[in-house]
Amino acid sequence: MAPIKLDSVSKSFGNVNVINDISLAVESGELMVFLGPSGSGKSTLLRMIAGLETIDDGALTIDGVRSENLAPGQRNVAMVFQNYALYPHMTVHDNMAFGLRNIGMSADEIETRVLEAARMLEMEELLKRRPAQLSGGQRQRVAIGRAIVKEPKAFLFDEPLSNLDAALRVRTRVELARLHNRMQATMIYVTHDQTEAMTLADRIVVLNNCRIEQIGTPMEVYLRPASRFVAGFVGSPGMNFLEVDLSADDRVARLKDGSTVEIDIPEMKPGRYEMGIRPEAVQAVDEDERHAVTTTATVGVVERLGERTLLYCTLEDGTELIATDKGRSEARTGDRVKLAFDATALHLFDDAGNAYHVH
Repeated sequence: MAPIKLDSVSKSFGNVNVINDISLAVESGELMVFLGPSGSGKSTLLRMIAGLETIDDGALTIDGVRSENLAPGQRNVAMVFQNYALYPHMTVHDNMAFGLRNIGMSADEIETRVLEAARMLEMEELLKRRPAQLSGGQRQRVAIGRAIVKEPKAFLFDEPLSNLDAALRVRTRVELARLHNRMQATMIYVTHDQTEAMTLADRIVVLNNCRIEQIGTPMEVYLRPASRFVAGFVGSPGMNFLEVDLSADDRVARLKDGSTVEIDIPEMKPGRYEMGIRPEAVQAVDEDERHAVTTTATVGVVERLGERTLLYCTLEDGTELIATDKGRSEARTGDRVKLAFDATALHLFDDAGNAYHVH
């Protein structure tokens, strides 16, 4: 286990700046996830830590050792790639042992490490098979095992599940979480999939346009997004955004359809904002239920998910939003539904994308 620290690191390819003055610290034993859309710089940042990309400016420290000028093999980190890169003519055992043989490790020590990694990943019965005889999830486990046997100071994962089908991604994601719990190793994991980030991370680094938008625990990022970008990127389905006018006297936000929502953000100045609210905080309610009904909408699409139902609605002014109803919802396309907003779950965003939250 080793802490990793980046201090004002930057990277450019020609005239294109891809990492812009980023500083962060990964704690020993932490699983940190770099989350962001394509082109946000997350994979480049990971490759800079691994030594596969140079650091133009700034410092990298791994386990207290300045490392930005060290060769990849001297950094004692192990990287697991999106593509498994297994040797097709070798067995699982030999794929995992190959790197250790190259550095002259004794046969007994290699065998001990390979068997321990296989036990940890529950693939002892696969050791004599070749990659062609394995499923995609099994191949990914071999790639992870190849990293484990090196006993590195940190593990670096570059979108390791993106080549798997949906069901296998879920199972492998759980396996990775269990692996981290067992090993308590320092891990950095790159993904564009926010479900992976929310499931695996101790902390999430949200990247956008080559810079950090927010660092926080999964629920901090979800419940108190630092910017309009984070609010829209994290969450499935995404946050609803509605234009509102904030009055000066009675702390009321007025929607474009004329309905109002009380909002408690004392530091806000009157004016026009975007109001953000997640679908689970917009509830379809019956008229006789004891809720403060905010507005009325027309149902366009009904998405039944079993334990809950999502209603894709349109307000009187044409604004679209997603609301939540009970699992056994009776709503149908074309129905008029009353919606109650949870006033404690509102966010306001100014023209610069800065976020303000209900106290």
